[in-house]
Amino acid sequence: MVFKRRDRRPWWKIVYETVWPKGGWKRAFYYIKHRVRRLPDPPHRIARGIFAGIFVTFSPFFGMHFFAAAGLALIIRGNVIASLLSTFVGNPLTFVPIGAISFQTGNFLLGRTFDHETGAHRSLGGKFVDAWKDLKDNFFTLFGDGKADWHNLYVFYDEVFFPYMIGGIIPGLICGMIGYYVSLPVIQAYQKGRKGRIKDKLLALKEKASGKADAKQNQD
Repeated sequence: MVFKRRDRRPWWKIVYETVWPKGGWKRAFYYIKHRVRRLPDPPHRIARGIFAGIFVTFSPFFGMHFFAAAGLALIIRGNVIASLLSTFVGNPLTFVPIGAISFQTGNFLLGRTFDHETGAHRSLGGKFVDAWKDLKDNFFTLFGDGKADWHNLYVFYDEVFFPYMIGGIIPGLICGMIGYYVSLPVIQAYQKGRKGRIKDKLLALKEKASGKADAKQNQD
């Protein structure tokens, strides 16, 4: 296969590089920033794509951030590639604070107090475990005589997923707008400077070609 890796990585290395990419997160950040700046699209469209990618990272739709970011970018007429690259704002180093902010904001907006109401009978981690157990057990009931029970999954939706989804809207909008207004002048300046450098190179090549033509004419 053309795109198959020559060196097969063990599973532990795949997990490790997911948490800590090769070269570190600093290098990964500069790589993404370089790719975003060089996208062939007007600055405002790229900035809209950045907004879409950042906004989506505050949603609880893990595993679907790419699709959600691309869809939102298309709706607001932003750059899809920029939106996909910007979803890397949500990474193993930031998911915990992003999740905590979204979850607590959602409980506040819904008038809930997590410590006394939503967390009385089960911890947050326990609700994740219970939800996955319901999904697994109910899947196997399709091939047996067992009865499906969605209680724990409903508890997870009502006490975790729904507050997270509602609470992620406000911080997502704030961080997305910050990303938009910070990136827009940066991309404008970069593209303007790049056009100037390309223009200077073309002018230099033109002058060089003209000089060679004059020299050849003088020789003749």
